[in-house]
Amino acid sequence: MFFTYLMRLRMKGGPYKLRWRAKELSLALIVLVCTTILIWTWDRSPTLTSTLSSKNQLQLPPDIKTVPVDSKTHVKEDISTLTRSEAINNKGEHLAEKTHSTDIFKSSSDFETVPIQKKEEAIKHKHSSKREKTGVSESGSSSTQIEETNNVILGGKFSEQEEKRMDHQACDYTKGKWVIDDRRPLYSGLGCKQWLAPMWACRMMQRQDFAFENIRWQPKDCELEEFEGSKFLERMQNRTLAFVGDSLGRQQFQSLMCMITAGKETPDVLDVGPEFGLVIPPGGKRPNGWAYRFPSTNITVLYYWSSTLCDLEPLNPEDPQTEYAMHLDRPPAFLRDFLHRIDVLVLNSGHHWNRGKLRANKWIMYVGGEPNTNRKIADMGSAKNFTIHSTIKWLNSQLSKHTHLKAFYRSLSPRHFVNGDWNTGGSCNNTTPMSIGKEVLQDESSDLGAASAVRGTGIKLLDITALSQVRDEGHISRFSITATPGVQDCLHWCLPGVPDTWNEILFALI
Repeated sequence: MFFTYLMRLRMKGGPYKLRWRAKELSLALIVLVCTTILIWTWDRSPTLTSTLSSKNQLQLPPDIKTVPVDSKTHVKEDISTLTRSEAINNKGEHLAEKTHSTDIFKSSSDFETVPIQKKEEAIKHKHSSKREKTGVSESGSSSTQIEETNNVILGGKFSEQEEKRMDHQACDYTKGKWVIDDRRPLYSGLGCKQWLAPMWACRMMQRQDFAFENIRWQPKDCELEEFEGSKFLERMQNRTLAFVGDSLGRQQFQSLMCMITAGKETPDVLDVGPEFGLVIPPGGKRPNGWAYRFPSTNITVLYYWSSTLCDLEPLNPEDPQTEYAMHLDRPPAFLRDFLHRIDVLVLNSGHHWNRGKLRANKWIMYVGGEPNTNRKIADMGSAKNFTIHSTIKWLNSQLSKHTHLKAFYRSLSPRHFVNGDWNTGGSCNNTTPMSIGKEVLQDESSDLGAASAVRGTGIKLLDITALSQVRDEGHISRFSITATPGVQDCLHWCLPGVPDTWNEILFALI
């Protein structure tokens, strides 16, 4: 048809008219094609980008604009990126995000959980006008920007109680200094006879200098929460706190009992040791631990003796002189039996890992249910690390089954023997506090083994090694009531004393 039309034009007007008509036709075809494309595009996208209102344009949430990434903040890149991605992907779901954040603070002492950046920003907002130190890196954001960030990420402001809780969780208690505080001690070493063993109550010994009792630990960038027995009982209502470890763990247990009661006689406290199998065995002098319950708030505080944190099994139960299988790859049976009843757990081990203790206690190392033949594990230091890692790994595997549990591993309590050991004339004769005003500022724990064991797990490190290292005057020293000439105790502490600070930090973290 089109060809026939061209022939007619050729016949009517000749070649010039034909070329003119062809140009008109080409223009018509171009207009037709453009119109067709425009109509097709309109059908596919009736609302063109140029006509969108400003409120429908894609915008990044304020937290991406206002929260700078601080390279000094010790947060893994993938964690901080995840937090920002969640803010983008969950736009419009601020209420759910707020609930999630609140649950984290309530359910865990997780001193470092995924939303650590959120906690930092909230803390900075609280102190933005005064620029007080909070123990976290400054980002340089203005108070207005931080408030916007809080509203986007958390869906609102924190309550005063939540802000205080975040302050304590963000604080790095390992850095700081010892300062004089006339309000100390928190209890009397003469008065707390109900819980404090006489062998650790230096007020009942011949020691005359008690300046070590009037010292308080002051963290560098924050305040350590003031311990009050009533606050502890309220916070731990209907819960059980357990210390499992060696004699230093027992000192921490007795210290806490004195702190809760302010060293006063408390006749209504119940002895519930039998509920946990803590009774004096036949022929024994004392039980393997103690457990006490405060009826007013139904909290239980207990201690179980396990100096090596591994399972000990008599090879011949009928023989009083039997040797014991020391199962390095099995946690204490007490933990396996009673973990479901424990809400806060504090483990420790260290000073019993020596050949003399193994021989005296008739312990034989076992791995896999058989006597150990691995030379790499047979070394005492290696055996200790192997056991602690095994127990922490097992405990970490139990956290998902016991979601109520908060678990801590307390780092090594330092010894201060000079010119020998406990049995070779070693001494710690200093009685004057020399550490006042001297700051402890190291970034890593002095107990590398403990830090390594908990790394990557849900168990938290209660790091007390460095802050205790500068308190050599706080030991029982030559004043022990059971001391023999030439033998000093530069391992255990006078109570009241340094272990009280361990419990103050623990209190702030739970």
